[in-house]
Amino acid sequence: EVQLVESGGDLVQAGGSLRLSCAASGFTVNDYVIGWFRQAPGKEREGVSSISSSDGITYYADSVKGRFTISSDSTKDTVYLQMNSLKPEDTAVYFCAAGPAYDGGPYFYDPLHPDEYDYWGQGTQVSVSS
Repeated sequence: EVQLVESGGDLVQAGGSLRLSCAASGFTVNDYVIGWFRQAPGKEREGVSSISSSDGITYYADSVKGRFTISSDSTKDTVYLQMNSLKPEDTAVYFCAAGPAYDGGPYFYDPLHPDEYDYWGQGTQVSVSS
C-alpha cells in the first residue's frame, strides 16, 4: 500500500525555520516525483516544490525560491522541505504527494500542479506568527 506521512509542522515566529519530512512507504521515492503543496484556509492548494530523486531535478514556486530547499534521502525513502525565513503568508497545511515522472510525451507537464500527483499524505500544519 502506498503511503505518505508528513511531519515537522509547528508554530514558529516570522523569520524562523522548519524542516518538514515526507516518509514514503509502499514504494521508493526514486521511482516517483515527490511534490510539496500547501493550502491555506479559503485558498486553493498550491505547489511549493518538487523533486525527481532519480535525477535530482527540482522545481520551486516563485514565492519560496531562495528560502525553501527540497531534498531526498533514498536510503530512508524520505523527502524533506527545509523552510527558512518563514513569513506569515507561509501559514498553511503542507502536503506531500507522489506522482509519475514526466515521460517526455507531447503534452504540458507542470511538476507543481496537483493534477500531476496520484498519492497524497494527510498534511502537517505550519503556522507562522508575525
